[in-house]
Amino acid sequence: MEEASLKIFQSQVLLPFSLENGNVHAFLGPFVGQNKKKFGNTLLPEDTSTLPFIHSAEIDLTLFNDTTKIFRAFPSVKDRHLQWLLRVENAMKSSWLETGILDFIQLAKFDLHLFDPQMLLSAIFFWNRETRAFEFSCGFICPTLLDIAAITGLPPVGDRFYPGAFEEEISIKELSITWDKKTYLAFINAHVGQPGTIVSPSEHIAFLMYWLSACIFCTPSLQVPKYYYVLAQALHLKKKICLSKLLLASLYTYLDEASESLSRESGPQNLSGPLWLLQLWLNAIFERKLSLTSTFVPSCELEGARLTTLTPRKHLVDNFAVYIDAILSFSVFTEDLAPFIRPTLSGPSWLRRNNQVWSMTPYSLEMWSGFLSWDVIMSGMRQKDVIVYPYQPQLFARQFGLCQMKPLPLQRKESIDADICVEKGNYEELLDLVLCPRKELTLTPCNFLPSFLVSRCYFRWWCAYCVDRLLNFDAFLKKLINSPLSWS
Repeated sequence: MEEASLKIFQSQVLLPFSLENGNVHAFLGPFVGQNKKKFGNTLLPEDTSTLPFIHSAEIDLTLFNDTTKIFRAFPSVKDRHLQWLLRVENAMKSSWLETGILDFIQLAKFDLHLFDPQMLLSAIFFWNRETRAFEFSCGFICPTLLDIAAITGLPPVGDRFYPGAFEEEISIKELSITWDKKTYLAFINAHVGQPGTIVSPSEHIAFLMYWLSACIFCTPSLQVPKYYYVLAQALHLKKKICLSKLLLASLYTYLDEASESLSRESGPQNLSGPLWLLQLWLNAIFERKLSLTSTFVPSCELEGARLTTLTPRKHLVDNFAVYIDAILSFSVFTEDLAPFIRPTLSGPSWLRRNNQVWSMTPYSLEMWSGFLSWDVIMSGMRQKDVIVYPYQPQLFARQFGLCQMKPLPLQRKESIDADICVEKGNYEELLDLVLCPRKELTLTPCNFLPSFLVSRCYFRWWCAYCVDRLLNFDAFLKKLINSPLSWS
């Protein structure tokens, strides 16, 4: 590659190219040189202990029979929950719209905690804790910020939230929030206002804390922790926080914990976190393959609301066979794995008419920069809980309708010592270090055709990695012990 072209490719997010037949497609950039000496980490897992559970020598499905112990039993949507939500919404709708959370809150009107345990566990079997991706035969797959936007209506832009990023502008001592309530229902009863009264700042902040705890991040304690106060207060004050990145980082954290727990002698127990997001994403990619249907039409025009109606209701151990087989059948990347770039997408207008990068408008430039640009995302409300992750869309280019190059890290792995930075609380220092713009990246709109093609370099790279890990359904059955599936 000529030096002038290389410099351009290293600064562009979209890299269009043409085939011999005249069709124009695009890779997701920037292009990073293939100098292995410079980049020791090629984004391939280096720690065998983090390989997906599906590659275990033996798998005992009896450890996953009692799903009531595996997943935290979150209370379902009750009348009191909806009454409080509708009361606060009636008073704060314009505020939520300005803050950018109105669409997201609509999802709380549906039962987000209706899980298919076998579907969730089958997917977690394929989760790699080093790459933070599901390891399918066709490549790495994972929810992206585009997927989160489609499901929740949350944009990929806004202020970054981490401990200390926002001041306590309203003293917690000034509000009448009760902290001794041990259940969500008790918290609601203690803070919901009487019919006909105004929604006070205290009630609004209390509602937001409840919503964040019970409906979004799904804390394992099943009660409203005080550490959600700063975030709830910031949303009350109409701070435009990028909740989508906070939510994705939280999903990473709980998927890591769930994946690690699969190998314990006792099996996983009391899994929590935003697993509702994983369920809705799985419903989307399995919708056609498994013929998931529903006759219920939700009143909310949000993709996530529609997806809640597709969750299978029959929870059988035999369903492991169905879901594992479905995942293993993705030997080739298909449009099923990119469900949110279709032209019939539901959702907010800012996304519905701009969800295809090949027809990007100048209006949607900032939004697409958020979807496609490498970034650092953080989970955790308290300093001791914060975990720092890279957001690496270049691993998942095909999920945007872009061609896949061999991905390489935009930062050296050793340059991000998240543990040290988190222990000291130097988040701004960490961000300045990691996000230092050595090369300014440019997103230039261009017209091209969507494609799931991969480069030769990527193909060789992926084949070299998975050649010893190729797995089909028969090979999976041979791994099973103490399971009726192994006898079939």
